[in-house]
Amino acid sequence: MVTELKISTAAGVFDAIVSGPPEGRPVLLLHGFPQTGAVWREQIEALAAHGYRVVAPDQRGYSPGARPQRPEDYRIDLLVDDVAAIAEELGWSEFDLVGHDWGGAVAWWTAHAHPGRVRTLTVVSTPHPGALATTLRTDRDQRERSRYMIDWRDAPATEDRMLAHDAQELRVFYAGKVPQDSAGAYVRHLSRPGALTAALNWYRASRPDSAIGVIDVPTLYVWRRRTARSARRPRGRPDGGSRGRTGSRPSRASATGSPRKRPKR
Repeated sequence: MVTELKISTAAGVFDAIVSGPPEGRPVLLLHGFPQTGAVWREQIEALAAHGYRVVAPDQRGYSPGARPQRPEDYRIDLLVDDVAAIAEELGWSEFDLVGHDWGGAVAWWTAHAHPGRVRTLTVVSTPHPGALATTLRTDRDQRERSRYMIDWRDAPATEDRMLAHDAQELRVFYAGKVPQDSAGAYVRHLSRPGALTAALNWYRASRPDSAIGVIDVPTLYVWRRRTARSARRPRGRPDGGSRGRTGSRPSRASATGSPRKRPKR
């Protein structure tokens, strides 16, 4: 059974959903934009059924109790600190980390900053930040496809546009990708005062000062449902290694790979 949880940290109180036996191997799931921890509900149930202890928090800005208003409060180092603080509050010295979209970016940086705590890393759809940065510098088409990230820094025009006409533009993100009732829940969540601004502040925060290098943690990078690349052979993936084959040659995740181009929004 999936239940709700409040996680208190120095940065604020994070809402989360949780399932699985308390003594189970811990897994932390990080969502992206424009969703919440609820996006992982099916995965939580599946992992809990295999004996894992699974927690999916609503990250900084998505949790009302951890929603600073300044863009600078959404720097990647602070988002990484949130992950470490949540794990600390849960009593997890080590944990498997999974991230999607922005949650994937935070997961990469967390594995870089805390390799001794992240047992395995699984990232869905988000390339290594170093590879993405390289491609943005060298690939004109990639820059064009990623231009929305610059456009969305225009506040409050972006919020006004996304929420206009019963959040018509915001709803486009969910069309055909999530069930209608889930889409409605996300729209209601992000339509609350300050919520969408906080979510967009992830894009408005300054870029990291330091470079991210090799990730020395067993890593599984998934771009599409039928495409998975193994960067170092995962030791005990959170999914138990039961879903088909991944890459066959162990290696470390680094900034030298070239990410696939993200579709235009």
